[in-house]
Order: sequence, then C-alpha cells, then structure tokens
Amino acid sequence: MNELGKIRRNAPVATPSAGPQVKLIEVGDDASGQRIDNFLLRHCKGVPKSHVYRILRSGEVRVNKGRVDAAYRLVLGDVVRIPPVRIAQTEAPANVPAAKFPVVFEDDYLLAIDKPAGVAVHGGSGVSFGVIEQLRQAYPQQRFLELVHRLDRETSGVLLIAKKRAALVGMHEQIRHNRMDKRYLACVIGAWTDSQRAVTAPLFKYLTPEGERRVRVQADGQPSHTIFRRLEVIDGYSLLEAELKTGRTHQIRVHLAHLGTPIVGDDKYGDFSANRALSRADARPSLKRMFLHARRLRLVHPILNTPLLLEAPLPQDCERFLQQLRDLSVNAKS
Repeated sequence: MNELGKIRRNAPVATPSAGPQVKLIEVGDDASGQRIDNFLLRHCKGVPKSHVYRILRSGEVRVNKGRVDAAYRLVLGDVVRIPPVRIAQTEAPANVPAAKFPVVFEDDYLLAIDKPAGVAVHGGSGVSFGVIEQLRQAYPQQRFLELVHRLDRETSGVLLIAKKRAALVGMHEQIRHNRMDKRYLACVIGAWTDSQRAVTAPLFKYLTPEGERRVRVQADGQPSHTIFRRLEVIDGYSLLEAELKTGRTHQIRVHLAHLGTPIVGDDKYGDFSANRALSRADARPSLKRMFLHARRLRLVHPILNTPLLLEAPLPQDCERFLQQLRDLSVNAKS
C-alpha cells in the first residue's frame, strides 16, 4: 500500500474521494504533549470511541512506525499513522462571522478577552457558533485556539483562551489544583447581611422535561464552594463579590438562588416577575441582562511562570443599573 504522500504538519495527507485511506500526520506545537488517544479522537470525529481504542490496541495506529499504547504522549515532530477509517461527515456551522472582542491580555501563549453578555463561548445546545468559533475565523493564521475555561452565555467578563497546547495543559493543571483565583461581581435581589459568607451546598445537574440543563442543590451533588463578600447594599439589592473555589456549572447562580437572593436578571434561577419589571421599556431602575460579571482572574503564566492579573471593567449597563439604584435611594431619603 502506498501510504506516503507529502506529509504536512498537523494536517492529514489529502486522500481521494473514493474512500478512506491511510493518513500520515506530523505533530506540531498544537498537539505536542497530547495523549495519542485524545489526538485520534480529535482527528477522527464521528468515529466511535470504542473503534479508536480498538485500532490503537491492534497496532494499526503507529507513531514513527512503531506501536504505542493509549497513554503515549506525542512529541513535536512525531509522525502518526492513522489507518483507513470511515468518518461521519458533520455539517460545519454555516457562515460563522469572524469577530474580535476587547482584548484584556495577549502574548504568544494566551489570549484574554472581555466577553460581552449574550454571546455563547462555543457552539452547541441550540447555538450554531460562539466566541471560540468566531475567534478562529478572525485569526485564521492561529493554528491553535482553545478555551481554558467557560462562562455562561449571559455572563460577561474575562475569558481566557490558550494559543498553544502547552499553555492549555498548564492552565488546566492550575485549575485542577485550585491555583487560579476567579472573582465575579453579582447584583442580587435582597439585603445581604454578612460581610463574608462561605457557601458549600452540593450541586446536582439534571435535565428538564424539555431537555434543558439545570442545576439544583442536592445532598448527593458535586462538592461546591463559593465565598461571597458584600460590597454594597442599596434599598433591597446587594452588590457582591463571588470567589469561586470550585467551578461547577451555574455554581454562583444556584448558590445565590438557594440562599433566597437570586441574581438580578437570571432567567433560569431568578425572580421572574422582578426580572420582567426591570426589563420594561419605562422601568427605573432598568436592566435587560443578568447581572453577573467575571471581573478578575489571577494566575501564574503557564509558560513564563510570571504572575498575571487580568481584569475587565463592569459593563456600562450594569454600572448604569447600580447608579439608578443609588439615585433612587438618595431621592427617597431626601
């Protein structure tokens, strides 16, 4: 069998449309350090995971012409042989618009942006594309762009993206060992009485009858830990800082709703009648989004080993809402 075509780094050899053929892929920076099984799953989208592991065990997958097991980590310059496999063709998102977002920090390894509210971080769950797909369109020369972490669609603020696989691996290591300090700002309905409160209610993920993902406090849920600090109380509303010690789905939102102080504008766990009142055209105060903002990330650069502080200012619509509350409070007292 003639396997050899022109080997392109991290790109498969072009194959005729007659059927699947052998692919030879040279490992570049974006795959260096990745396990071979994860590399194959990425390059064989649509192939059942069981089949990927079968071709690994059988020796049909070779690295530098030798057999490897699933735990082998690729090295820059390795040549991976992938045997002929039929890959289900998935339709790529049509017309993904290129978009650039306000940059908080950028170097050769990391990109931090200020994500606006209302924009998903990636496609899926009824969303055809998100921030990461738009950035890939905007930076076609950047061969590797991957999310370090995620933000809910309606949450604004600092979002970190890795530009090299080594940076992604290093950041995930920091997240696993709770070495990345993540702080959010949230405005809630209710007067917060404690200057600081730690919440450790366990969180359980489930699906609604309509198939939507939700989270609730439940004894057999995942351990979860948020520290809330009171910043300001204004006539029935409270501005809080939330420090994430774990990173569970909807963690801040569910912990606050569980305490009876839901986030203003939260359309999943919030006070729906209050949200409707605040979103009316003539409402004062007025807010048409969820008041949750990823204000700050403090971390160690995964490659340079230097401290980084990444901050995104509170969006204007949130600042305006707070100022309206303050003005109403002053007028009521005068």
